Order: sequence, then C-alpha cells, then structure tokens
Amino acid sequence: MEIFVRSGDTFWYYSQLFGIPMILIERSNPQIAANQLMVGQQVQIPGYVLSGYTIKENDSLWSIAINNNISIASLLLVNPMISATNLQIGQEISIPQQIRELIVTDVNNYTYEKMLADIQQLLAVYPFIFRQTIGSSVMGKELIELQIGTGEKQVHLNGSFHANEWITTPVIMSFINEYALSLTNNTPIRGIFMLPLYMDTLLSIVPMVNPDGVDLVLKGSSAAGEHQNEVLAINNQNEDFSNWKANINGVDLNNQYPALWEVEAARKPTTPQPRDYPGPHPLSEPESIAMAELANSRDFLRVNAFHTQGEVIYWGFEGLEPPVSEVIVNEYARVSGYLPVQYIDSFAGYKDWFIQEFRRPGFTIELGTGINPLPIGQFPEIYQESLGIMLANLYL
Repeated sequence: MEIFVRSGDTFWYYSQLFGIPMILIERSNPQIAANQLMVGQQVQIPGYVLSGYTIKENDSLWSIAINNNISIASLLLVNPMISATNLQIGQEISIPQQIRELIVTDVNNYTYEKMLADIQQLLAVYPFIFRQTIGSSVMGKELIELQIGTGEKQVHLNGSFHANEWITTPVIMSFINEYALSLTNNTPIRGIFMLPLYMDTLLSIVPMVNPDGVDLVLKGSSAAGEHQNEVLAINNQNEDFSNWKANINGVDLNNQYPALWEVEAARKPTTPQPRDYPGPHPLSEPESIAMAELANSRDFLRVNAFHTQGEVIYWGFEGLEPPVSEVIVNEYARVSGYLPVQYIDSFAGYKDWFIQEFRRPGFTIELGTGINPLPIGQFPEIYQESLGIMLANLYL
C-alpha cells in the first residue's frame, strides 16, 4: 500500500498506526533512510492494500473506521484531501485493508507463468521480499531468487530441479506467502512467532530451477518453442511428458555438478534423454551454472534441494559432510517424519557438490510418496510435512 509522507510522520508512527514491525517498513523502503522522510515522499506499507469506498448517507469517518476495524488516523493518512467534518454523499475514498488471507492458492499445474504472477502479487503486498534474477534458462526464462530476512545467517532452499517434480515449487511459494503473512499479522506458524527468525536469518529461495522443463511437463511440446522437434524426438514422439525430469536440452540438471560426475556419467545415458543424462560435461547447462554461481557468490550456511518422492532426506557425500549435518537432519526428521539417509549410490547432484566444495551441510529432501509427478491431492499433506523443515532452516 502506498502512502505519502506528511509533516511529522515517521516510520515508527506508521508502525504503530498499522501494527506492522518497523523493520518491515524499513525493508520495504530501502531507498529511504528512516530519519530522512520528506513531505510528499511515497512510502510502501507492507501487508496492506487500498480498497475503494463510496460515501453513503449518514456516513462519518468514525462509522467507516468502526465498520472496517481501522483507525480514523489511518483513514486521514490515505485520504489527505477529505474533510472529516464535511463528507459528501457519493464521494470516493480509500480504505486501508490488512491482508489476512494467503495469495498463493492456485497450486495445481503450477507453471512458470503462475509462479511469476504469484511473485508479482507477493512483492506488491510484501515489498520487504527481495527479488533478483540469477541467470536464464535455455529458453531465456529468468531464474528468480527471492530473499526474505535480514540476518547474517544465510540459508538456501530450491525446488523443481527436476521438471516432473514441479509440485515442490508451489510448496515453497506457499511457505514464502505464509511466512510474510505471519510477519505482518504477528501470528505464529506452529507456535513460532516469525519476526525473531526474520531478524536472525536471510533465507534465499530459488523456487523453480528448471522452468523450461516444468512447462514442458505441464503444457506439452508446444511449450518447447523452437525446441519442439528435439524434445519430441527425445520422447519418442510421445506428447506425454509426465516422465520428463530434464531441462529442455534433455540434460538432468541434478546430475550436472563436478562431484564424481565422471562416475555418474559412466553409467548414465550418453545422449539427451527425458531423465538421467548428465550432459556432455559438468555444468554444461545455464540453469546448473546459475545455481553454482549463486552458491559461490554467497555465504550459505547450508542448502536444501526439494525433490519428490520417497519421504527421505539425503544428507551425506563421501564423508565430506560436517558433523553438524547429522544434528540438522535429525531435526528435519523429527519435524517431518521423513527418514534420514546418509549415503546413496548417486553422485553429481547439487547438494553433493555443495558439501564437497564448502564442507557445509547440504540436503536433498524427497517430498511425498508415489509416482512422479505426484498428484496435487497430496499437496496439503506434503506441505505440512515440509513446513517443519522450512521452519527449521530459520531457527537452526
């Protein structure tokens, strides 16, 4: 919600007026110093939107405020031109309304376009969420990172490395939404008030690593554009891409990392496939490169890659994982009910490479059970199981 600064206004005053923590207002207005507000300056108030209202007979600012559970002071702030003593029937005013419901609700067939639309709405209501582009897919789609939090501790979470595991993206997006909603309404998630965690941790999120592949699975070969003939050839001219895990080049993005890549390549397909082809060499794909560059440019304490399925958590790589990894995975298991598995005969994954390169904890978390792509009917259960893991990343 946009408001305009009046003489004597401060961020602290706005915080008290709207019941929003001042740090969220400050982070929603990074271009403005808190002690340098200027009259007429535009300020974003997170967690609110403006709705229109037409003055009716016998209306007063007091009655309008009571009926909408807001203060007269907030009405006067967003309607600087109205006269409190001389409202005119038919006059149009604005009413600040606090958002109390989730924005991310349409989680079925969660395409790249759906994600972009949800991100746009989330940023409009919660401008303390920061968005940046970390790279592009083969087809030129932006690979988006979202950041939420102000702490020095940095942790990372990603989804949809594999195309037909797209349900991981709305799981992550739903958490971002619930997190922001809890901050602006001062309501807990599973008994945890989120503001101290927001102050302590910077959460980095790439909700869809493989947007080209996700759209291919959900929309068919037409989503491949100029790559349509190639993906159809790889898929034996079958328009059913539900088994497709790879990016649009037929490369498995989670077999792309220089962490025993040669071992994996020796036993995997040697040509583009719907799944398992590790590419001609490590980090051959723009999506893989972007994710590696992201980790190299930050100071992530740990990374978490959401996949499906199996309800297991893989947490080791060649004995290079630090001892704290076991402590963390046991907490993940406690809050999710998932089974920790230290080692598996699979290499060249993102968490493998992160553990190898940084000697810090990395986790591959397999959500849900069944055959990919998991049915959307599992979403509520999967979300509740993974919610504990996402929260644990903030408090551990």
